[in-house]
Amino acid sequence: MSRRHHFHIDHLGHSVSATVQTGHRPVVEILVDGKETGHATDQDDGTVTVPVELPTDPPTTVTVRAVLGPGEPSCLLLASGDGEPRVMAPRAY
Repeated sequence: MSRRHHFHIDHLGHSVSATVQTGHRPVVEILVDGKETGHATDQDDGTVTVPVELPTDPPTTVTVRAVLGPGEPSCLLLASGDGEPRVMAPRAY
């Protein structure tokens, strides 16, 4: 049975949202400012990594890392050049 989990963070003035669909074949979709900019499926270790660009000048590359389990999934935003991952807050919708 699959479930959808939603996560969000604001970074450099842009909205980054992730939808994680768990189940037989997990999928992660990333939206930046409401537009789909990336998606990926489960990798062998239960982690999905999706690189995306923020529309800054010049564009900024960030990576969303979704950890699918055990338990509830979680998402982190990893900014290039910044060693601290940022936790993306879960959303109820």
